[in-house]
Amino acid sequence: MANIGTGHGAIDLGGGYTYLNPATGDEFSGVAGFTYNFKNPDTQYQSGIDFHFDWGVSHFMSKQVFVGFVGYAYQQITDDFGQPAVLGGFRSRIFGIGPQLGYIFPIGDNQAFLGVKVMANWTPPTGRRAGTPG
Repeated sequence: MANIGTGHGAIDLGGGYTYLNPATGDEFSGVAGFTYNFKNPDTQYQSGIDFHFDWGVSHFMSKQVFVGFVGYAYQQITDDFGQPAVLGGFRSRIFGIGPQLGYIFPIGDNQAFLGVKVMANWTPPTGRRAGTPG
């Protein structure tokens, strides 16, 4: 048996917008939000609050097929806390971008989406050392 969970709950609040120009087939979508993480009861560790922004720019080649680019930005805006605090507060930051290919198809009276994305990620330096000075 495997557990792929993080051992704690979270609340994610956000909103998004999609613009589609039916005449040209160009589409832009963006979603921004904040995630509050609850304390892990087993480790007594709590990750900080994060801000995230996901976006996509696509062009519909037909009514079913589109191609484009997707990306995201993730910035932790408050420190982690709990045990062990040996390294002090930690704030994650990561960015990603890559191509996407999508296909929209009918299932009964509804539409379904099949997408393929390839992401390249970049984690910029935080200016902190993960060790003791000396």
